[in-house]
Amino acid sequence: MNKNNWKIQPKDVLTACPVMPVMVIQNLDDAVPLARALVAGGIKVLEITLRTPIALEAIKLISEQVKDAIVGVGTISNPQQLLAAEEAGAVFAISPGITHTLLSAANKGKISLIPGIATLSELMLGMEYGLDHFKFFPAEAAGGIPMLKAIAGPFPQATFCPTGGISPGNYNEYLQLPNVACVGGSWLAPQAVVDEKNWAKVTELAQKAIADVIRV
Repeated sequence: MNKNNWKIQPKDVLTACPVMPVMVIQNLDDAVPLARALVAGGIKVLEITLRTPIALEAIKLISEQVKDAIVGVGTISNPQQLLAAEEAGAVFAISPGITHTLLSAANKGKISLIPGIATLSELMLGMEYGLDHFKFFPAEAAGGIPMLKAIAGPFPQATFCPTGGISPGNYNEYLQLPNVACVGGSWLAPQAVVDEKNWAKVTELAQKAIADVIRV
């Protein structure tokens, strides 16, 4: 993997903040205020998922208007989406899974890829391309903390951002693992709160998530 082309390295993304919001933006007008609210609360690494038709537009607006944010795209599944996200201004991409095609495309581009893995074979595939930072997804369904502990034995060099089933009730358990750099979750930007445009509440949730982090 030719990482020299990348604007930011996966390690820098995953170590910039212990919690990463998984953002599903339904209304374009909410994009910038939501991002600003999260950044104000101490969370500057943002994953905007491609689950809505306006996601790329939202990424472009946030990249242009929220200068302190490290803007990434989630739910990437093919090279076309990777290129579109890069053109929109994203500096990192997160995929739910991993393929040779996607890894090869990332090798040629300038957007840092953090692929999702759920098995050791997928992990080994990513490592063949020179990667050592991954999304672990779906975390709870794929074995959760016991699985990550098991992976650490044969692959101590691999570092993860678990996503999927992560909540205020369990995120600290994940963060206490030596091979976990950060966690991702949607609880940081609940849809009901976003729909109400309660940006102060979003900032409060972000501040609490950061303040409550326990590291060993």
